[in-house]
Amino acid sequence: QVQLVESGGGLVQAGDSLRLSCTVSGRALSTSTMGWFRQAPGREREFVAVISWSGRATDYADSVKGRFTISRDNAKNTVYLRMNTLKPEDTAVYYCAAGRRTYSAISRYPQDFGSWGQGTQVTVSS
Repeated sequence: QVQLVESGGGLVQAGDSLRLSCTVSGRALSTSTMGWFRQAPGREREFVAVISWSGRATDYADSVKGRFTISRDNAKNTVYLRMNTLKPEDTAVYYCAAGRRTYSAISRYPQDFGSWGQGTQVTVSS
């Protein structure tokens, strides 16, 4: 059973930075495509970033491109989301997700991810 635990959220001011972490257990991270999604109050869950199982491919939502960076450390079984120049509209619960199958292609669609963390709150004040 794959388990994901996010950490690193908090309350920051606009322009600040945060780094979210997602620790994976139950599956070797090196075989998993990993994604970050977020959900703001009253809105649907939306794609933020994804990194392939090999680490060679990444994709970002247009709203975060150039500000956020997804990375992985397979030795630590951890995926990161570095968020710079945060804006109030980045306020949301951020979720880490693992691809439904091992060695899966990168995707922006939640249905392609089979395991999810509990989420970590990020609040950006103006």
